[in-house]
Amino acid sequence: MKAIVATKYGPPEVLRLKEVGKPAPQDHEILVKVQATTVNVGDCRMRGFTVPPMFWLPGRIALGFRKPRNPIFGMELAGEVEAVGTNVTRFKAGDQVFASTFQANFGAHAEYKCLPEDGAVVTKPKDMTNEEAATLSIGANTALFFLKRGNIQPGQKVLIIGASGSVGTFAVQLAKYFGAEVTGVCSGPNVEMIKSLGADKAIDYTQEDFTKNGETYDIIFDAVGKTSLSQCKSSLKDKGYYLHTGMVGSELKALWLSVTTDKNIIGGTAVPSKENLAFLKELTETGRLKPVIDRCFPLEQMIEAHRYVEQGRKKGNVIITM
Repeated sequence: MKAIVATKYGPPEVLRLKEVGKPAPQDHEILVKVQATTVNVGDCRMRGFTVPPMFWLPGRIALGFRKPRNPIFGMELAGEVEAVGTNVTRFKAGDQVFASTFQANFGAHAEYKCLPEDGAVVTKPKDMTNEEAATLSIGANTALFFLKRGNIQPGQKVLIIGASGSVGTFAVQLAKYFGAEVTGVCSGPNVEMIKSLGADKAIDYTQEDFTKNGETYDIIFDAVGKTSLSQCKSSLKDKGYYLHTGMVGSELKALWLSVTTDKNIIGGTAVPSKENLAFLKELTETGRLKPVIDRCFPLEQMIEAHRYVEQGRKKGNVIITM
C-alpha cells in the first residue's frame, strides 16, 4: 500500500511517499480502507519535533530518538471497513466509519489502517462526505473535550481564541449548542465566517486587544495555544476556566493555581473516545455541527499540505484524499 513515511525529524521535505506492507487485522481489529484523512498542527509538531527544551528527552523517549518510532503520521480518518478480525462484533466489511488513530500509533496517512474494535471508531454520519467525517475525531473531539472540562453551562460567556482553526470552528458551534454566549477571536478576513457558525461576536485581533476591552468571560478557550493565563487573567471571571490546547505540564500548573488563585486552568491532551465521537455524529446528523474545510490535497501532495498548515492561516481543516 501507499503511505507517507517520515524518514527523520525535520521540515516537510523529510516526508516520502513509499510502498509499505498492507496490515492485516488481529482478532479484535478492523481493517479500514482510508478514503480521507487530515493534516493538523499535531502532525507538524511530531514531524518537526517542536517541543520545549525541558521536554526534549521525554519527547524523544515517547516518539523515538533518531527518527519517529511510528513514521506514518495521521491522527484521524474516514473510510470503509474492508475486513474484520475473527472476534469483531461491532463492525462488518462494508461499514462506513470515521475514527481517531491517536491511541493506535497514528498511521492514518496511508491507504489502510488497522484499528481496535473498541477504540475511538464509530459509523460515519449519514449524508456526510468522507472529507467532512475525517475532521471530527481530533478537531471536534478536542473542542468537545475541553468545553466539557470547563464545565460549560447555558448563559455563560465564552471567548474562543483561534476561532477560525479546526478546533476553534468546532468550539464556536459546540459552545452555542451548550447555550453559551460566544465571542470568537480571529483575523479580519475570518470574522464573517465565525459569525456564520453562530458566534454572537467576533473580535479581529489585528484591530482589537480583547484583554483591554473590559469584557470578562466564564470560559476562555485558547484553541491554538498562543496565550498564557497571565495575559488572559484580567478577562477571566472569578472561578472561571482558562482552557489551553497547547499547555504542557498543566497538572502542576493547575495544582499551583488552585492554591494561589480562584481561577481554574485546564490543559493537556484531549484523548478521543467512541462516546464523544458518537455524540459528535449525532450533532452532525441533526445539523447542529458542520465541519469547515479549507483545502484538500491528494496523498501525493502531503509535503505541500504540511507547508500550508505550518503557515498558521488555515480556515478549519486541511484534508488529504486518497
